[in-house]
Amino acid sequence: MKPYTFVALTVLSLAAAGPALAATDAHEHHHGTAPASLQLNAGKKWQTDAPLRAAMGQIRQSMAAALHAIHANKMSAKGYDGLAKQVEGAVGEIVANCKLPPAADAQLHIVVAELLAGAEQMGGKVKQGKRVEGAVKVIGALDNYGKYFDDAGFQPIPH
Repeated sequence: MKPYTFVALTVLSLAAAGPALAATDAHEHHHGTAPASLQLNAGKKWQTDAPLRAAMGQIRQSMAAALHAIHANKMSAKGYDGLAKQVEGAVGEIVANCKLPPAADAQLHIVVAELLAGAEQMGGKVKQGKRVEGAVKVIGALDNYGKYFDDAGFQPIPH
């Protein structure tokens, strides 16, 4: 993803997500834009901190609990709205408590952008997309978090 595309997506996500995530914009300006794609830290996973692990665990738990309804195509619009709000709230916690070194933080921004894009779509804010596709984006972001970040207790959602 090109840096200007990332910034545009972040701004659009923030506009849709509301004031609770306004801190993301300040966070972006503080650290700069993220690199184009996820990569390991010289072959190793990026370090994490307790607030990041807790928030990602919350997102994982919410998505795992809804997985059956999503797969069975029985998730209501209200259910997707609730999931979107849970993801946005957890991302707000990540942003508010970000204590990662700049290189790890830059990688995290890619995952955060994926989470916000998925939440926006689950929340019905992407008119050309289906809500279920937003759930797929969030689950993909969770998979990427597990692949690229060192969180020993984190398990990807089997799907």
